[in-house]
Amino acid sequence: MAGDRERYIPFLPMGSSIFSRIIQGEVPGSFIYRDDIVSVFLDIQGVNPGHCLVVPNEEVACLADLNPETGKHLFWVAHRIANAYRAGAIECEGVNLWISDGEVAGQEVPHVHLHVVPRCLGDSLIIRYDARSWNESQRPRLDEIATRIRERL
Repeated sequence: MAGDRERYIPFLPMGSSIFSRIIQGEVPGSFIYRDDIVSVFLDIQGVNPGHCLVVPNEEVACLADLNPETGKHLFWVAHRIANAYRAGAIECEGVNLWISDGEVAGQEVPHVHLHVVPRCLGDSLIIRYDARSWNESQRPRLDEIATRIRERL
């Protein structure tokens, strides 16, 4: 992986998101990886050691505006990092990948970013969702939702 810590990405506007400022070198960042499309740095409020953010170098606020090729690259890089964690770079028993798209989804910085979170049994991250509430009587509603989504793809 590339590790050019002082690299300057010249096409970002000044005074943009905190992530753009980190990428520009205006704010310190602990970089894991950088290329012409994405930069990866450790999250200063990480859940566990190694929690990082894969961030497009081009500032894009939401997934709807993200170039699909950039999105592919974002996940390709995250996959490589997750594999490095599982290969022993970080002590962990699993890895979560997530993107929060929109304020209601928990997005705090208006710049798309993919979290790569090494997980350990008993860590502080709690994801709550009750899958046991499912029953087959809900199938017609699921089919209706699936149809609406398919029509807009």
